[in-house]
Amino acid sequence: MQLSAIPTVRQLLDEASERFGDKPFISFLRNGDVIKRSFRQTRQDSLAVCRFIRSVAEKRVHVAIISKSSYEYITCLTGIMISGNVAIPFSPDISVEEAAALFQRADVDILLYENEFADKIPRLESLCPGLSRAINIGDCESFAEIYREYGEDSEYAHLSDIEVDPGQCAAMIFTSGTTGVRKAVMLSTDSLVGNVMYTDYCKDIFNEGDIALSVLPMYHVYSFTGDYLKNLKDGLQVALNGDMKSIVRNLLVFEPRVMRIVPMIASTLLRRLKAVSSKHPELAPEEAAKLVFGRNIKWLISGGAYLDPLLVEQYDKFGIFLRQGYGMTEAGCRISVPDEDVSFESVGRVIDICEARTFGGEIQVKTPTVMLGYYKMPEETDKMFTSDGWLRTGDIGTLTEDRELFITGRVKNLIILSNGENVSPEAIEKKFSGIPLVKEVVVYGDKDSIVAEFYPDFDYAEENKIDDILVTLEDIVDTVNLTAKASHVISKVVLRDIPLERTVTGKIKRKKTKI
Repeated sequence: MQLSAIPTVRQLLDEASERFGDKPFISFLRNGDVIKRSFRQTRQDSLAVCRFIRSVAEKRVHVAIISKSSYEYITCLTGIMISGNVAIPFSPDISVEEAAALFQRADVDILLYENEFADKIPRLESLCPGLSRAINIGDCESFAEIYREYGEDSEYAHLSDIEVDPGQCAAMIFTSGTTGVRKAVMLSTDSLVGNVMYTDYCKDIFNEGDIALSVLPMYHVYSFTGDYLKNLKDGLQVALNGDMKSIVRNLLVFEPRVMRIVPMIASTLLRRLKAVSSKHPELAPEEAAKLVFGRNIKWLISGGAYLDPLLVEQYDKFGIFLRQGYGMTEAGCRISVPDEDVSFESVGRVIDICEARTFGGEIQVKTPTVMLGYYKMPEETDKMFTSDGWLRTGDIGTLTEDRELFITGRVKNLIILSNGENVSPEAIEKKFSGIPLVKEVVVYGDKDSIVAEFYPDFDYAEENKIDDILVTLEDIVDTVNLTAKASHVISKVVLRDIPLERTVTGKIKRKKTKI
């Protein structure tokens, strides 16, 4: 499917500034005060960063950013892309050694970093001789000088008069590397902006002026394209949550109507919902929800990992619409989004700018927003595509005639038994959802047997006087085994005393599950 007119990031900025002007776009807390930046101001400041980058870079460069999500971070990402250079965002907690390795692989020329990373810069520079410049963007006052010095009335004004090739790489996003080497996904402006040009299936969602609380890091494409680019297009106000531990406070400060989340956040907030509801039995569920989420909440859109349908049901009781979508960085991000009529078990409906099919059980897609490839990894890139040009998602699932999509597992996680049968560990893991004692579970194969490794809810065990957790888990497994196919019978139960290691989006790092 073709998209006839994908605006560039610059055009998206210009159009939003023209349409929404001085209405608030980015809001955040700083020193206890709510600060707001308008659509027009965001455009002006992003253009200033564009001019700044062009003034210090004589040629097209790769610019890394190590910082938490902030207003300055957003203008940096935007400024880099509209300057015709390549933005490469990283997690603020990345180690110096990993940063150095990835910088060299990505040919990073310039680094923009926050204050907290400052003491690591000398070591990083010694490991990265190709790094020509490192600039601290954490000092807000100093950064404000860039906005002023490189403004539209400055001597540098002409530097933003640049036409960027929308098909050229504008950003590189490193995959989480759950089972192997991290790869830099090359995305063009057409990929990033095109992916937010789909038609929403939900009614009364993403309306102009609504507030969206952004809680996920913008170095992840799900948040950057959804919480920033799509809200820029639709005219929503984006409230930046900042540190994850601030979410309880910020829900009541900003009172959002919509949030993009991952399942772990949904679970955490549900526990708070239940606690508040129990403390105030006189309140209807919808009224109790307002004490946690504020007065306006309606939509929670989950992504990045499996969402337990039980969570969906429980949120529905509080009058909050929780559903999950589906995507991958290599597709530009979104592949499917939810609507009011999809099953609780599905990951929504395939968006109208994307085609999908299943082949050998694997979901494969064609979309005009697909990646340009993995940077300097042609063989790995080729493996991601079929001979007829479809992107391999690596996910196993089914697709209905009305484009509803269901995910049942990952191709790379399949357990291949000696009899040739393929077993999806995710299909077995889902059988333990809703069991209070089971906080986390991972299933894998070991010597032609199925092993289930559990991290229990120790608080639940204590409250319910469960002294021998392992025996209780074995009894639960025996019950599940009674109705399981022979190939899905769990032969061994392992008890963990530490949580499973996960990526930022909540995906289990399966390489590290065996202990």
